[in-house]
Amino acid sequence: MEKRANLRASDADRDHVVSRLHKAATEGRIAAEELEQRVAHALKARTYGDLEQTVADLPGPRPRKQRAPVRRTPLGWTVAVVKANPILIVFAIPVVAVTLAMMIAAATIWMVLMVVVMVLGGGRRGGYVPRGPWMYTRRGRAFGPPRRGGARSYWA
Repeated sequence: MEKRANLRASDADRDHVVSRLHKAATEGRIAAEELEQRVAHALKARTYGDLEQTVADLPGPRPRKQRAPVRRTPLGWTVAVVKANPILIVFAIPVVAVTLAMMIAAATIWMVLMVVVMVLGGGRRGGYVPRGPWMYTRRGRAFGPPRRGGARSYWA
């Protein structure tokens, strides 16, 4: 604080102190005559120490409360938007209903298709049966289920 008291004050600092004095006068902390004297002294002040003398007996500015940063979730964002614009519900309900109906229909079709493939497919009917890497042969012996037509190598 000692070092700062000797530093030169700027016009912005003087203006800030004058606004503090006006605020104190509106709160009833100082009288009108005293306000004039203090404002004149603040405008003539050269250092921070001189400025501090004009407001030394007044309460300082209250420190602002630090607010934690707000992290909005999608649900929180949605609630805030709907609170601000309640008419959006009229448009949102049909969109959500159609989307859910389409998802249920796609899932149902997919399940039915899988059941049909499992029931009807899966047998060897003389067509090409893709083989995985576990079907490679080693020394004439095939790994995996036996194939028709004898044991042949994978590459033959």
